[in-house]
Amino acid sequence: MTEQEIESVIIDMFEQNYELLQAQGGHSLTQDTKRAALQQVLLYWRKMRDVAERVTETEVKLTLPEQQTPRGRKYSIHGVVDIVQEDERTVMYDIKTHDAEYVQANLDDYEKQLNVYAHIWQNLRGQPLDQTAIIATAYPKEVKQALNAGDEEALAEALEQWEPLVDVPFDQKHVEDVIADFSEVVDAIEDRQFTPPPVSRLGQRYKARGREKRFATQICGNCDGRFSCSSYRAYTQSNRGSDASFNRYFREFESTDQEEWLSANLEADLNI
Repeated sequence: MTEQEIESVIIDMFEQNYELLQAQGGHSLTQDTKRAALQQVLLYWRKMRDVAERVTETEVKLTLPEQQTPRGRKYSIHGVVDIVQEDERTVMYDIKTHDAEYVQANLDDYEKQLNVYAHIWQNLRGQPLDQTAIIATAYPKEVKQALNAGDEEALAEALEQWEPLVDVPFDQKHVEDVIADFSEVVDAIEDRQFTPPPVSRLGQRYKARGREKRFATQICGNCDGRFSCSSYRAYTQSNRGSDASFNRYFREFESTDQEEWLSANLEADLNI
């Protein structure tokens, strides 16, 4: 198949998957959001084709059963990964919608989770594992700028520089740490404790490729619940005098095409 034919198949599969999710959930996306999602899928294919073609098992379900929280609650840990087995080597990939810079800057968080998946694969399944890695599908700003400009030459260069694959070292000691974290989260959910992170956390910065980003920009900016979050409101108010964050807080809400979103979902309801 030619590259164009492959991408045509991907587009058809994307539409089928979207229709299935729409039927199951009863919700629709605006056309701009849907186009952005399809664009990310196509760019992911173009950049990660070599890995995608070598995947031997997709959406492998992993389960660590019979865990217990500090308060005695029983639960299981479930995960989904992709596996590549080639030339007597086995590699485990976990796909994340975050960007690679953020993953690199917060590698400990991802390392713990992927180490648990590796633990399940090696110890419960009894199969060796040679490497674990994160595939960060969110493309960097250079790719986004080239797309917005419609500059194919700049896009090709940006895609060449983009490195979405992040190696994650395996450390058995992290397995117990992350299981303990999961246990505390389970107890918090069951006890109806949903406290947001402190304002100080939202202001924390991390460096990646010579640039700095804040937690509020990277995480809160992609959270649909931020407009009703006390920490996010306090964060924007505390910065209103320095960088106009308070006004931007309202502009973010207004930037959502409410009429288009409502129309899309009303149409979805009529089709159910």
